[in-house]
Amino acid sequence: MRVLLIGANGYIGRFVADRLLADPAVQLTALGRGDDADVRFDLATGSPGALTRFLDAVHPGVVVNCAGTTRGGARELTRHNTVAVATVCEALRRSGCGARLVQIGCGSEYGPSQPGSSTAEDAVPRPGGPYGVSKLAATELVLGSGLDAVVLRVFSPVGPGTPAGSPLGRLAEAMRRAMQSGDSELKLGGLGAQRDFIDVRDVARAVHAASLSAAQGVINIGSGRAVRLRDAAGILARVAGYGGALNELDTPPGPHPPHVPHPAHTSHSTTPVRTTIGHPRPDPDHHHITTPVAFPYPDGCGSWQQADVRTARDRLGWRPRINLEESLADIWMEAACRI
Repeated sequence: MRVLLIGANGYIGRFVADRLLADPAVQLTALGRGDDADVRFDLATGSPGALTRFLDAVHPGVVVNCAGTTRGGARELTRHNTVAVATVCEALRRSGCGARLVQIGCGSEYGPSQPGSSTAEDAVPRPGGPYGVSKLAATELVLGSGLDAVVLRVFSPVGPGTPAGSPLGRLAEAMRRAMQSGDSELKLGGLGAQRDFIDVRDVARAVHAASLSAAQGVINIGSGRAVRLRDAAGILARVAGYGGALNELDTPPGPHPPHVPHPAHTSHSTTPVRTTIGHPRPDPDHHHITTPVAFPYPDGCGSWQQADVRTARDRLGWRPRINLEESLADIWMEAACRI
């Protein structure tokens, strides 16, 4: 089976590439913007016709699209997350290769959900920010394309390679700095959010399974369990061997936000390290987001998100294997090695 992987250098794409390369039945070709791609092509600016000619030449049986961006204003998000997918769909429609499309979506397409609930694939998407909107538009393009296609809605990927700008990436970096400087206290904001974390290697396994399956439509990929960032911070501190206090700043950003001490710690430092995990400085392009339940969570998903993953189990034969502690240990290993 020849697989064309788009976005092989991205956070998820790197692990998908590793997983596919480990399958001796797969012949992998990587397409992307980087110099190390087998074929250089920019989906955001390239024409569907040029991509069609490449598809006809390579004749893949499966196209996996991991390309996209999580950062930037609405225009950039639309260009890389929506227009790029429109190019892929149009090229596949024009091509004679008949390839199956596996598109990487995200849990942000759903937007905020009711605390305590599990979000299934039939939930009405109400994204709370430009990123979720751009990804939902891409999903709708795929579903309406008439192609043999499946969209994997990945919730909150974690593990090795976690971007430093993500909530857990920021947490690991703040803890590294605190340990390096001998600080006995970390003041952390945004720890009240609860998210469904899924290891990126489990995501790669799901992509591999979807490539081999006949499943179509939308399939959630998550752990099926929401975890409070506060609890993830505690696990990371234990993994890292950080014995200082974790004090919370869990109110919306302001000039002098109060903090609530972590119940397990009472010590204080005169020079604490303060970092914001779930409430980074607002992006000027996001000022128009007014949904109260989503604010101030930058992913637009409010205080709670948990995936219903029964469809992945039933249609892909997939279940998550890697627990959050292992994922956090790998995040810490990378953070600790930074100079």
